[in-house]
Amino acid sequence: MTHPHSHPAAAPAHDHDHDHGHSHAELDDEARGHVAGYFGDRRRTRKLMLAFALTTLMMVVEAIGGWLSGSLALVADAGHMLVDALALLFAWLGAHFAQRPADARRSFGYARLEVLVGYTNALTQFMLVAWILFEAAQRFYAPAPILSGMMLAVALAGLGVNLLVLSVLGGHDHDDLNTAGARLHVIGDLLGSLGAVSAALLVRYFDWLWADPAISVFVSLLILNSAWRLLRRSAHILLEGVPEGVEVAAIVSTVEQEVTGVREVHHVHVWQLAGGVRVATLHARLNEGTAPDDAILAVGRTLRQRFGIEHVTVQLDGVLCHAPECEPPTETAIRPICSGHGHAH
Repeated sequence: MTHPHSHPAAAPAHDHDHDHGHSHAELDDEARGHVAGYFGDRRRTRKLMLAFALTTLMMVVEAIGGWLSGSLALVADAGHMLVDALALLFAWLGAHFAQRPADARRSFGYARLEVLVGYTNALTQFMLVAWILFEAAQRFYAPAPILSGMMLAVALAGLGVNLLVLSVLGGHDHDDLNTAGARLHVIGDLLGSLGAVSAALLVRYFDWLWADPAISVFVSLLILNSAWRLLRRSAHILLEGVPEGVEVAAIVSTVEQEVTGVREVHHVHVWQLAGGVRVATLHARLNEGTAPDDAILAVGRTLRQRFGIEHVTVQLDGVLCHAPECEPPTETAIRPICSGHGHAH
């Protein structure tokens, strides 16, 4: 098997290498640099830590307020804020540990830690929903007295803190799994706080004690929705699923049509290292006379521009494809052009 890239250790870099290709070492450094740059955003980690501190403080206030006032809606909202706080903490831990460099045992580094903790966080939310629904059912049959004034004050404070946390998190990248998940939790908790305010007003002015457990059920449904969405997204990444918005068939057709010299693309795999880093491997056959280096870099450039895939490994096949999934060559297959692999970044 030959390698279409030159290696700096074997010979000095030439202008042709600079213009048309990267060595494996250079590409690995660039890939690690991209991951570190994405996950090593110190401003993002500071925002997450501030949001975690604010959410935790308000969670404690709501829990105490719910216990003193007798409001299950406040306790449920405090439980929702506990989930939010854990999501923010997990997002911070994921962003923090993702800055650790790759080592011999984890060649991709620790970026996927954020996906793992996001998956764990989603599972804990299902247990919280079960507890809230159990308590709400008891309150429907045996309503308890509620201090509506204290309940209203705490609910309004929670609403204000949620708005503040939402502004602290600011805009986000859709592919940033834990920050997006934490933001989703905060939005859900914002609705929960609005529900708690509504319940407090109904209890205070209409003496509708049933409103408190009813709002608790509403908050539990918000938690269940956010838990399911986070669980589905994180599980998809952990199962090496194709990133959202990317289709393997589209990658094949795009490369075959737009990259000069590539006549066939097959054995394509696309996945996410974590929320924002897309990786792809593929096999390709070239037309006779096509320079391997140029083809590899053209494939990488096309996938980066059209699909946001930053790290691409290309296996160049001649007549025979070495992957078990490949079909035997046909009689019309051309003679071997090259057999090797390379990286494009």
